[in-house]
Amino acid sequence: MKLIRIIIFPLSILYGVLLMIRNKFYDWNIFASTRFQVPVISVGNLSVGGTGKTPHIEYLIRLLSPDFQVATLSRGYGRKTKGFLLSDNTSTAIDIGDEPLQFKRKYPQLPVAVDEKRVRGIKKLLELFPSIQGILLDDAFQHRAIKPGLSIVLTDFSNPYFEDYVIPSGTLREFRSGIKRADIIIVTKCPEVLLPIERERIEKSVKPLPHQNLYFSYINYGEFIPFQEETITPFSKAYYFERHYSIVLLTGIANTQPLEYYLKDKAKTVVSVRFPDHHVFTVNDLEHVKKIFDNIASANKILLTTEKDAMRLKTPELSAILKHLPLFYMPIEILFHEKDKNIRMKDSGGEEFNKQLLDYVRTNQRNSSLHSE
Repeated sequence: MKLIRIIIFPLSILYGVLLMIRNKFYDWNIFASTRFQVPVISVGNLSVGGTGKTPHIEYLIRLLSPDFQVATLSRGYGRKTKGFLLSDNTSTAIDIGDEPLQFKRKYPQLPVAVDEKRVRGIKKLLELFPSIQGILLDDAFQHRAIKPGLSIVLTDFSNPYFEDYVIPSGTLREFRSGIKRADIIIVTKCPEVLLPIERERIEKSVKPLPHQNLYFSYINYGEFIPFQEETITPFSKAYYFERHYSIVLLTGIANTQPLEYYLKDKAKTVVSVRFPDHHVFTVNDLEHVKKIFDNIASANKILLTTEKDAMRLKTPELSAILKHLPLFYMPIEILFHEKDKNIRMKDSGGEEFNKQLLDYVRTNQRNSSLHSE
């Protein structure tokens, strides 16, 4: 593996240089970057997926919605549509993508829009909802056509950007130096018990600049929710763990390692069936999964997936197979570590983080006009 990385490393350098030149053109105002007077918060990363953007955006929705009217704007990765689209209660993952659909299902009153051209998307949102007081941009750190008011970058505890390389020899979308554009850096998917020595090691590696704040978050796994709520009796996840159930884990996400680690520590057997991130499931895929499930020689067994994957499983084509399977999905949420302790959102951690976000949105309330830089 190391030999392959060495061989393709020149390609990483070339790719990184091209991205660096592009970024410099934005820094030097050769390429236009639009700043909106409405507060715009970008949530992104340096790497290619797998850092936990979706639960962090949901955290921001829960944090800001009680006091401000906010909306989300995503590219809508994996959708089959083009242009600007505002979600409604009939939207599917094919229309808007799995992550925006998850936002809309969980927060029905939230304006959720998709547009591959984010400047146009924000303009459309402000036309439709002039009273919007904040916009959350999903996966927009490299989308330099917009200059967000606050930029949040996530990096995975198990594969931090400062130990990674530019694609194709690593997973970074640009050189590590791009982190300088971030206002907030969150180390995600940390252990629930984060040793002070680990925190100190990361702080020394990141070396936050004077304008940057560094936070640490971890995953809190929710209860198993029946995919077919009308046909499956729900029990707490402890019910299945205590009775030594076997679990077939069906995923199409970028990084399954934390979830697999969590389940293998609690379940009798975990059989992982992995597909690529944002995979569009087919009947053949589910027939394959069903065969694996049927071959487990135990009556105590269930099929489990992630909440994001569940969005792509909700199709008429797949319902004939799924209605006969004990399929559950497990939501997740993020919590902040003790040092960043929060009092606003009960037991969630992140007092300093929450204050920074709320102060930013509160002090940047303007009308929805815009200007270009």
